Amino acid sequence: MPAVTVENPLTLPRVTAPADAVARPVLAVTTAPSGFEGEGFPVRRAFAGINYRHLDPFIMMDQMGEVEYAPGEPKGTPWHPHRGFETVTYIIDGVFDHQDSHGGGGTITNGDTQWMTAGSGLLHIEAPPESLVVSGGLFHGLQLWVNLPAKDKMMAPRYQDIRGGTVQLLTTPDGGALLRVIAGELDGHQGPGVTHTPITMIHATLAPGAEITLPWREDFNGLAYVLAGKGSVGAERRPVHLGQTAVFGAGSALTVRADEKQDAHTPDLEVVLLGGKPIREPMAHYGPFVMNTRDELVQAFEDFKKGRFGQIPAVHGMTEGGI
Repeated sequence: MPAVTVENPLTLPRVTAPADAVARPVLAVTTAPSGFEGEGFPVRRAFAGINYRHLDPFIMMDQMGEVEYAPGEPKGTPWHPHRGFETVTYIIDGVFDHQDSHGGGGTITNGDTQWMTAGSGLLHIEAPPESLVVSGGLFHGLQLWVNLPAKDKMMAPRYQDIRGGTVQLLTTPDGGALLRVIAGELDGHQGPGVTHTPITMIHATLAPGAEITLPWREDFNGLAYVLAGKGSVGAERRPVHLGQTAVFGAGSALTVRADEKQDAHTPDLEVVLLGGKPIREPMAHYGPFVMNTRDELVQAFEDFKKGRFGQIPAVHGMTEGGI
């Protein structure tokens, strides 16, 4: 799991929660069901079964892979529309090409993030490059959907290309964990992702036996999703493993610990930590559109049918499928 790493974490700035921080209790641990997305790549639905009041402002998250493709097997998604939210695609292993109908896009690979603000609407496609399709290989990543408040839902689309080398790298006092701040801030250290909805997104790697207790904004929710390995969450040490999401309650610090023994395939505990300021607005979600009312959803479908989300570049032609 390459993402972005350093040889000696002790060279990095160190963070820890203050002694008087209030520990966040663990409200629930859920297990992601497996499924398929797009043209048939395997995913785990990280937030399935979690009440939206605990997720807000996050909508959904898929763990894509981890999968070792044979030659000819790599798959992506066909052209499809979005409106009313942001998609965040984080590639841990492998490579993905992205293009949208407003001219945004690029190639993202180990540790890179594509942050697409759909806003008023666009069409986009995500697919493995031809070289990966021919050769096969390892593919592993995440796609997170972040809601937009009503005032921003119809803003102009925007694309951010966040290279892995620009993420803020931090560690804990003992150097037992590597913290990659992709967006938001942690203990005053700012990640490169620019967000409309205040959030924090961190990919943490914990060595066997390591523990992190991080300061966490009290007005944010708190979620931890296990990408690989096994460990525990909260001061109560609730067990978690690959494919599970921990939902934290109120407080000003959250704790994650790696088990002393990991398996040979996964030497460390890999966790994505998410926090965001709840929007607390009505949400109407159907397929690729996330709005505030049913009427706005109907309008989104109507605008899509009338071609108001932009045009697919001629070089690609029209791909069947879509929503």
